[in-house]
Amino acid sequence: MMYTLLFLLCLLASALGAITGVGGGILIKPAADAMNLLPVSAISFLSGCTVLCMSASSLIRGRGNGVQLEKSVTLPLAAGSIAGGLLGKWLFERVRQGFGNEAVLGLIQASLLLAMVLAVLAYYLFKNRITPKNLRGAALCLAVGLALGVISSFLGIGGGPANVAILCLLFSMTSKEAAKNSICIIFFSQVVSLLMTIAGGTVPDISPWLVALMAAGGVGGALAGSAISKRLSDKGVDKVFMWMLGVIAAINVWNIVRFAAAL
Repeated sequence: MMYTLLFLLCLLASALGAITGVGGGILIKPAADAMNLLPVSAISFLSGCTVLCMSASSLIRGRGNGVQLEKSVTLPLAAGSIAGGLLGKWLFERVRQGFGNEAVLGLIQASLLLAMVLAVLAYYLFKNRITPKNLRGAALCLAVGLALGVISSFLGIGGGPANVAILCLLFSMTSKEAAKNSICIIFFSQVVSLLMTIAGGTVPDISPWLVALMAAGGVGGALAGSAISKRLSDKGVDKVFMWMLGVIAAINVWNIVRFAAAL
């Protein structure tokens, strides 16, 4: 039963993640935590693996979707996300080992996720009153990629809505352009995070079959989401994104209450 629930969750979350560019993990991580099926660290690892497969599939599937990447922006963003992936994974392990309590780790992640979701929700509600910037420069792109890579790796969410909002705000990207760039950032940061986990010998004790099943859900969802995305306008993507944020915020409120009660 647990395997079926997690597979369906990955399938749905990855489809939504491919459409909006938030990576799927932003829904997988808090929803799986709320189900209380596995330890927090195990869910973070599984979510990261699923998001990695989703982002790779989405990038391959979306090569011909008409959305062009600006290499002078995308490449330094990706490079920064690699460094951010390393730093985020290091921070995750320090927090996990420092507290030695899965409930504390879950509470920190849920609280940060909720704060991020509310900030992005506020941005989208008042987006019409905010003038987007059209910033350029390798150093700035590296710094933005670094920050987003840390978020992606530490929270195990693949980047989340902060990627799309920041890319739209700082680089004047459309929703679809931001989604594709976000998935690039997610891919590189999660590759680094996974390699660091394996090299450090901190892979959780979970069934390889479960990893494979969730990865399959991530790939299937990415393929479905990429196909749906082609039929949606930028406004349609924004609507899906807003509804997703509301659901994620509600789940994280529940997780904060649940983890706090477990301390």
